[in-house]
Amino acid sequence: MTGWNGLSRRMTLKGSLLLPLAAGMTFAGRPAGAQGASPNARALVAYFSRSGNTRVIAGQIGRARSADVFEIEPAEPYPADYDETVRQAQRETETDYEPPLRGSVRDIGSYDVVFLGFPIWGMTAPPVIRSFLSAHDLSGRTIVPFVTHGGYGLGRSLSVVAEHARQARIVEGFTKQSEQERETLSQVTRWLGEVRLE
Repeated sequence: MTGWNGLSRRMTLKGSLLLPLAAGMTFAGRPAGAQGASPNARALVAYFSRSGNTRVIAGQIGRARSADVFEIEPAEPYPADYDETVRQAQRETETDYEPPLRGSVRDIGSYDVVFLGFPIWGMTAPPVIRSFLSAHDLSGRTIVPFVTHGGYGLGRSLSVVAEHARQARIVEGFTKQSEQERETLSQVTRWLGEVRLE
């Protein structure tokens, strides 16, 4: 189903850097240039991945930034069957349901920067991302999104992040249409060298 491109079994991912967010873009009324974390700030990489593409990027960011890594998982895993997962995720999105999580980050307040990764599902962030943001107070923190997708772009995913983390600062993110790991790792390395956290 092309509408749920983040779950697509037939991803034809071409390995291109598609749409970095504009550095001056404003989310939740806060400019990207507002006071934020320094490049040496304590970082957390929190991610949700179904197919493994987002997990690859999360691992690289964690290594490059010496960051702690946390996998966002629903308490009840999504069905193994693709079509069942699509139907469940669609219901959850349409009703704004926030599925319970398997775990949470202890002492989230000790992190200055949260790299938040997820695939696009149905032109938006997966329901578990809403759950994660609702369960963790990221006020005053810097959120750096990294998003994978099957060819249809970011949809309204960043609006979801901004709505659920109103007091956080959201900066330039990374988006990738690819499942070619070597090229993904190379592009993430270049992007990390350009991220501005101050």
